[in-house]
Amino acid sequence: MYFEYGTEATESLKKRDRLLGEAINKIGHINREVDSDLFSSVVHHIISQQISSTAQATVWKRVSDKLGAVKADTVCLCSREELQSCGMTFKKADYIKEFAAKVKSGQFDIESLYDMSDEDVIRELSSLNGIGVWTAEMIMTFCMQRPDIVSYGDLAIHRGMRMLYHHRKIDKKLFAKYARRYSPYGTVASLYLWAIAGGAIPEMRDYAPKKQK
Repeated sequence: MYFEYGTEATESLKKRDRLLGEAINKIGHINREVDSDLFSSVVHHIISQQISSTAQATVWKRVSDKLGAVKADTVCLCSREELQSCGMTFKKADYIKEFAAKVKSGQFDIESLYDMSDEDVIRELSSLNGIGVWTAEMIMTFCMQRPDIVSYGDLAIHRGMRMLYHHRKIDKKLFAKYARRYSPYGTVASLYLWAIAGGAIPEMRDYAPKKQK
């Protein structure tokens, strides 16, 4: 399952931003996988923090194999030691166990997130141990498929903007200007900025000042 967007989004972005429009034409449609289950997405994002994509894939497979289905009930039946043995830290195992307990008891109403504004979803998810603003924004993007998410805390988004617009640095004011320009299709713009940052257009380079050795 991929993030869903169509020509309405891309055509709007092309009209609003010539440089981004040229990049969209060069890159074409982006198929970015999403997770349709909100509970497992939160667990997956806690696991993936501060580790490589290869490591998180390994840990996630071990957790999925151990639990069968990554749900509140199955996590609650699993001990923190069993979770940790999948390759995560005890701290992450505790975060996941605590989250599952809150969902199972009804203390955290996960389904209610779908009816909240972006700001309220970030506030609610950030109230959980192990979830910060950036992680909440990634969950909103790659699970909830919210249409207008451009994360200031994402380093690759900053890199993509620097490469696209030839900036040495992206401060909050400049970032906000671009985010407003992309709205209401900020998430689609983010997909292309990630692609640019990852080298989708080889002739583009990062204009950030080189660090002194």
